Amino acid sequence: MKIWMILFGLAALFAALVLGGAFFTVHETETVILTQFGRPVGDPITDPGLHFKTPFVQDVNRLEKRVLEWDGPATEMPTKDKTYVVIDTFARWRILDPKDYFVKLRDERSAQSRLEDIIGSEVRTAVAGHELIEVVRSDKSRVAAAAPVTEGTNSSALRVAQRGRLALQEDILSAAAPKLATLGIELLDVRIKRVNYNRDVVTNIYRRMISEREQIAQRFRSEGEGEAARINGRRERDLREIESNAYKRVQELRGEADAEATRIYAEAYNKSTEARDFYGFLKTLDTYSSVLGSKTNVILSTDSELFRLLEKSK
Repeated sequence: MKIWMILFGLAALFAALVLGGAFFTVHETETVILTQFGRPVGDPITDPGLHFKTPFVQDVNRLEKRVLEWDGPATEMPTKDKTYVVIDTFARWRILDPKDYFVKLRDERSAQSRLEDIIGSEVRTAVAGHELIEVVRSDKSRVAAAAPVTEGTNSSALRVAQRGRLALQEDILSAAAPKLATLGIELLDVRIKRVNYNRDVVTNIYRRMISEREQIAQRFRSEGEGEAARINGRRERDLREIESNAYKRVQELRGEADAEATRIYAEAYNKSTEARDFYGFLKTLDTYSSVLGSKTNVILSTDSELFRLLEKSK
């Protein structure tokens, strides 16, 4: 009976311990903080496996060992050159001092809130201290693409970045990390995810971009019209030169042809006295046909050659 009673007592004690939560397991991705009446007791438990705690008195609080993320809300803020932009940032962090973290923040929700306050403040400070080009360009070696036409237009050229967004992110990280370290948080990295213009100025920016592109297009049109005028001028000049040379050549050919015809006629009609007289007679008849008509009145002197032939024809 005594043995059975001892066994029964041990079983009851074991059941009480199990039901009271005396045993708990720690995962390799967790750190456990034991609290007694709300206060941490002992050192944080980081070794994975089965562990023991005082039942009914101590509570298990589990903290994440792995790298955690913080994704901040998109926030509107001004740059140094008074351009309002919307900055969207994110960060990666982990718990550096579990006990300090638990005492000051208690849970991840409180940690996210503090991250938003501290990182958001440092982001606003960094953006407000730099011009827009520093936020847009990733680093100072990155330059904007060359515009098709900038000379002679009013298009606004972006200034060269002196530091760049990567340097701003390093400034934010170095400024926020010490403040979060006092809360038991190790800030690993901070990045700017997106940069957008304020909605109120987007329309004006688009209008300015359209105006600049219209100026560039108008300059292209003007240059094209000027080049077309020069081409048409050269075409007219070349055409007139070709026509002039062609007319000159035609007249030369006609002159050569007339000279050759005259030479042939001269050779044909200069072979004898009768041929010359016959040639003169034919030319006189041609003259009559071209000069005299049915209603033509002609006054001729008696010594005129035309009068001589008419007189002979009576």
